[in-house]
Amino acid sequence: MTGYGRAVAKLSEREITVEIKSVNNRYLDCNVKLPRLFSFAEEAVKAKVQSMVSRGKVDVYISVAVTDGSDVKISLNTPVFEGYLSVMRQMAEQYGVKDDISASAMARLSDVFVVEKQQADADEVTADIVSVVETALVAFNEMRAREGLALRADIESRAKTIESIVSQIEIKSPETVAAYRARLEQKLREVLENRSIDESRIITEAAVFADKIAVDEETVRLRSHLSQLETMLETGSPIGRKLDFLMQELNREANTISSKCSDASVAMLAVDLKAELEKIREQIQNIE
Repeated sequence: MTGYGRAVAKLSEREITVEIKSVNNRYLDCNVKLPRLFSFAEEAVKAKVQSMVSRGKVDVYISVAVTDGSDVKISLNTPVFEGYLSVMRQMAEQYGVKDDISASAMARLSDVFVVEKQQADADEVTADIVSVVETALVAFNEMRAREGLALRADIESRAKTIESIVSQIEIKSPETVAAYRARLEQKLREVLENRSIDESRIITEAAVFADKIAVDEETVRLRSHLSQLETMLETGSPIGRKLDFLMQELNREANTISSKCSDASVAMLAVDLKAELEKIREQIQNIE
């Protein structure tokens, strides 16, 4: 399910910013981007995401800015500085160039200064980062929950449409058998002309035909699956994968009904049924 969450907090003289974005994915795929200095916190961040998200391609972007500079130490790289100074003075004496060496000029030379970062307490920093990640995840899940309510309303509406189509198929199926019997009787009369018609033969042929096109079992299972769909949507736990499997069963019944169709009107209803199921299947890909 798509989602976005952001959180910023200042903890232990560090400003931590977390942004979380996700797109649809069949399983959970979490990618964490941290400053290299704080890469030790990556696994803890992933664990926190896994505890609050079960599906989707989730990208977590984390930046850490030091606010007081207390963990940074800058010192003069004496050997390098003296080496530069000695060569510059030798150049001035040997070639007669102006000796205009200054501190600002020397500061621009590479490796004159040594910048050292004090070792941070890994456990403390990890705990701070994870706490901000959790805050961002709360906002992230709130956004997905709002989207989920809209998805549920759409799926429930389509499920009602499917129930209506199933009802129409159930009504038309017996009508198809009756129409077939009438056509069969008419053809027999044309063939036999004035001879008597064997009523038992018509009954037998109609019964065989009715058995071939009967969709009672399929419509009963469709209604059962739709009931399960409604029950799943009412639960608060992650249901995305379960819904995937349920959609496979719904499509199987719809395909069977379609293959048994011999009447054009029922065939059109079967097409409408499969179209609505496909729309639900697409929406389910957005559900955790």
